[in-house]
Amino acid sequence: MPKALITGITGQDGSYLAEFLLGQGYEVIGMVRRTSTTNFDRIRDFQDRITVVQGDLLDQVSLINILQEHRPEEVFNLAAQSFVPASFTQPVLTGEFTALGVTRILDAVRIADRSIRFYQASSSEMFGKVQEVPQRESTPFYPRSPYGAAKLYGHWITINYRESYNLFACSGILFNHESPRRGLEFVTRKITHAVARIKLGMQEELRLGNLDARRDWGYAPDYVHAMWLMLQQDHPDDYVVATGETHSVREFCQVAFDHVGLDWEKYVAVDPKFYRPAEVDLLVGDPSKAGRVLHWEPSVTFQQLVRIMVDADVAALQQMGNHTPHVG
Repeated sequence: MPKALITGITGQDGSYLAEFLLGQGYEVIGMVRRTSTTNFDRIRDFQDRITVVQGDLLDQVSLINILQEHRPEEVFNLAAQSFVPASFTQPVLTGEFTALGVTRILDAVRIADRSIRFYQASSSEMFGKVQEVPQRESTPFYPRSPYGAAKLYGHWITINYRESYNLFACSGILFNHESPRRGLEFVTRKITHAVARIKLGMQEELRLGNLDARRDWGYAPDYVHAMWLMLQQDHPDDYVVATGETHSVREFCQVAFDHVGLDWEKYVAVDPKFYRPAEVDLLVGDPSKAGRVLHWEPSVTFQQLVRIMVDADVAALQQMGNHTPHVG
């Protein structure tokens, strides 16, 4: 039975990857930080099938100890401070986790077991102020946020360790990927959750920032499959994972509200406080290398993704309502 360590297992991607690996017959080790607010909701349904260990990307000794004790063949580093707006208000913390944290875990791999296959979660935010359209593996980077800059450090240090120490270390440059497990602070889930609440009469308005920002949105379960495929190749490399399509926040709103029979323009208001200090206007990836080498392609369309998320939020809110005691 192969064994994999996932950092950030309680996040969207970590939970889907854990489910996928369990389905592939893996023994899964999930690393979580010791905090008073650890949320296991995303892995609750299969938590009894994984081994949860405590570790921290800020503490290299804990990482070395985990690798030496559990001896995974594969490590997926998905842990990060991953909310872009928060990186402007917490830039140093973002750098500690999202940049230096990658160095700590790579160095732990170098010390503990250089045969480990390592996956680093890179990001389309590294492209930022895009230098060409679409963006591919060779496109120059121009990050526009502390998060993007931190991810770029993590990306390059992964390449550096691959070339310096002959590690099997890959980076997946993943474009935006969403699901019903996306955090409520992210614009896609903020929209679908608000649509569900408005449809059910629980909310009257949705306030958003830049409606013209365009992103390449895919379905998270598709993307964790690509992560795994990267570590099954004969040689380590970096891959753009994307749909090759771009849609605006405005389009996302329109599809989401249309799905429940509402006119989005009656409910959405633009609020300048949600604009970023430096905006990323357009991201769209070229996944042709992933298709050619990994034989990967997305299975869910943009419209299907939005509807999946809206339906899940409506169902969840209705279920909560059914369990709310009536006060007579």
